[in-house]
Amino acid sequence: MLQELQGRGIIIHHWDTDGICSTRLILKHLKDKDITNKTPILGNYFLTEEELSKYSENYDYVIVVDMSIPEENILCLAKNAKVFIFDHHLGKVIKKVFHHNPVIKGENPDKYPSTSWIVNDYLGNPLNLYAILGVLGDHEQKIKNNKEFFKIITDFSKENNISFEELLKMVYLLDTNYKMRDKKSVEEAPITLLHFDSPDDILYNKKWNDNYDKINKEIKSILSLKNEEINGIIFKKINTPFNIISTITRKISWDTGKNTLVLNTGFFDDKDQIYMRSKKDATPIIKRGKELGLKCGGKKEVLGAIVPKEKTESFIEEIMNFLNQKEK
Repeated sequence: MLQELQGRGIIIHHWDTDGICSTRLILKHLKDKDITNKTPILGNYFLTEEELSKYSENYDYVIVVDMSIPEENILCLAKNAKVFIFDHHLGKVIKKVFHHNPVIKGENPDKYPSTSWIVNDYLGNPLNLYAILGVLGDHEQKIKNNKEFFKIITDFSKENNISFEELLKMVYLLDTNYKMRDKKSVEEAPITLLHFDSPDDILYNKKWNDNYDKINKEIKSILSLKNEEINGIIFKKINTPFNIISTITRKISWDTGKNTLVLNTGFFDDKDQIYMRSKKDATPIIKRGKELGLKCGGKKEVLGAIVPKEKTESFIEEIMNFLNQKEK
């Protein structure tokens, strides 16, 4: 279906490894097309009015990758362009466009651990580095708990003489672009990957390694500060200009095994970043956030939100109440 597209196209993708690698796979597939790629303003899980106007009026088709952006954004894009969505996040099926997301259609999320995996399968590609990196980007060490996919990754590593640790390092390097708030480099990354000949091109990229050192220093500094624990929930308030809230939340949650809520007050001037990792199904609190008019999304165990500063305290309280509720 994608190969039949005509005219000018654009891929709107998430800024992390999964979004970058998924975009690289589609660009490779559509190499003969007039197509470009953009990511939203870093930290925004939605498109601004300016972005919507530009993308809906100047392109014949729009491919949204690894992002559950609001339905009203999608319908706006669809007024003048064909819209395709490839994703694995929670949400609802948008029937007026091509929406390929097995997870929201009831399939087991463990079978579809990344958008890169979904895209690669849809395109009919053999197993490759970029399908694998997207999976590791979203799960890191936790993929070892998914026996089916850990075997796939282990076999791939042996066949290609790449260690699991090297694959993880590639993920961390690709993620440095968004963590450094470098939108331009995020958008350049999928195109750069098209021209790489081997994993070493990623592992020894000087710019990404320099970024990696700076980010690791900031992460270690934040993690060295004592966590606050409220009713068994880890709550950490941070103030950093780096886009590392998901990394901080993930590390704390995985290290402690506890529900974790992180608030970053230093990324936006007028808004806060909120990130939650829960052992409970996050669907109800994601739905609640959207009912409140907040920009939020996530997966079964994750919520990410961008909240006006005056609404932060009340939404934090709602999340805490949700985490404290006993499951029925």
